Amino acid sequence: MLTVLAPAKLNLTLEVLAKRRDGFHEVRSVIQTINLCDSLRLQLSQNIEFKSDAPNWIPGESLVAKATSLLQEVTGSTKGATIEVSKRIPLVSGLGGDSSNAAAILRGLNKLWELGLSLNELLELAAKLGSDVAFFLYGGTALVKGRGEMVTPLPPLPRMWVVLVVPNTPRLPRKTEQLYAGLKVNHYTDGRITERLVEELRKGREFTPSLLFNTFENITFAGSSELRVYKGHIIKMGATNVHLAGSGPTLFSMVKDKAQAEDLYIRCQQQNLETYLTETLAGIEEVE
Repeated sequence: MLTVLAPAKLNLTLEVLAKRRDGFHEVRSVIQTINLCDSLRLQLSQNIEFKSDAPNWIPGESLVAKATSLLQEVTGSTKGATIEVSKRIPLVSGLGGDSSNAAAILRGLNKLWELGLSLNELLELAAKLGSDVAFFLYGGTALVKGRGEMVTPLPPLPRMWVVLVVPNTPRLPRKTEQLYAGLKVNHYTDGRITERLVEELRKGREFTPSLLFNTFENITFAGSSELRVYKGHIIKMGATNVHLAGSGPTLFSMVKDKAQAEDLYIRCQQQNLETYLTETLAGIEEVE
């Protein structure tokens, strides 16, 4: 049996440069893994079987099933596996859980089935599954370009504590697609915000939350939206910065001081908010 951890991610920056001819959008993003992880246990079997402790997780609607089928199709492998997914990352939360699970499947089954696929070969498969899957084959801190499939590892972010708050709002289907559709021309940027953060990391300079940016906040925090109300509430409880995680609805605050993070975490919990206390991860753990 193999155990593969699948960490959540944060977009430290998320810029949209333009709409591409292929219908996708050109993005620039620095992405960071955090230690809120799903766990996938893989065991050889005659058939493919999926199990999970999350009643709302449906294998047929997940990238886990697609990644498994893609590996079988590309390699011609006739081996089976029992795949047990223990969920800690909230579903449809903007934290990349499904993409991370898919990358974990590519890494895990490559070893379990003794396929011998190289990282480059796995990256090619990842690009067919979804925009964030390639990043999760690296983990840690990375620059992402194109529609998300072009990944360049970066020097690790200095250790930061992260308080996540998952608002009690409807989880909209195809929400990322809707957010992209809602972007206006003045929401597009030229990539310089991301390049600034990349330069700071490469030169080993001090990281500050003022470097964070997510263009989707132009939509989600507009007017008197629910997420804007949540953001204001979290700030009143002591957060010095609150940002949208990916396409949301999760909100996060990054701090250097553990005690400060713990204080905010407790305050949010006392308000009956779905809250997680996490920290940044330097990379992806090996398959065990």
